[in-house]
Amino acid sequence: MRLQNKTVVITGGSGALGQVVVPVCVDAGARVIVVDRHSRATEAQGVRVMTADITNEADIRRLVEAILEEVGQIDVLINLVGGFELGRVIETDLSLWQRMLTMNLTAAFLLSKAVLPHMLQQRTGRIVHVAARAAVEPFPGAAAYVVSKAGLAALIRVLALELAGSGVTVNGLLPTTIDTPANRRSMPDADPSKWVNPKSIADMVSFLVSNEASQTNGALIPLG
Repeated sequence: MRLQNKTVVITGGSGALGQVVVPVCVDAGARVIVVDRHSRATEAQGVRVMTADITNEADIRRLVEAILEEVGQIDVLINLVGGFELGRVIETDLSLWQRMLTMNLTAAFLLSKAVLPHMLQQRTGRIVHVAARAAVEPFPGAAAYVVSKAGLAALIRVLALELAGSGVTVNGLLPTTIDTPANRRSMPDADPSKWVNPKSIADMVSFLVSNEASQTNGALIPLG
């Protein structure tokens, strides 16, 4: 029960990865708040669902205020939200570029900024963002995606430096392709046995947000 009495906010908790991460956190004793733009997640014991557009600063501020009013604390932020689109630089229009930056980088920035004042005040907190291996090992053909994930990796490292010694840690995961139903549909000829099992991500997240990981800060952990 490493997360006993902890309030854990999980964005993207109703997605394929979230459906694995949420139960792991609940089983570890956490009080979980799943955040979704649309209320698609099902509330269960230990799980509260709240709606917010995490690309909108005012909406995120409203969300954080509502959580603090209802629960009184935010101990952990786990950000699972992200997007993927193909396109070389020459093929990438501005709307695609902005969409990838918004989903993969700006949302993480806004979420981190919103929860940090409370975490700093209580002198403890854990933030985990899911980036991608492409952040440090770029590949051609998905320029906006790769750049946005690289930006997220840089944000994680900068935040870790800024928060050193505060009791708040920020870490990131760098998975290769995750074994989800959507990825299986989009890549029917691939071998999913070589992909990252969502449970591996959930277990790593569970460690990073625990007290045992109090000295792990600014890590970018490869998976797969």
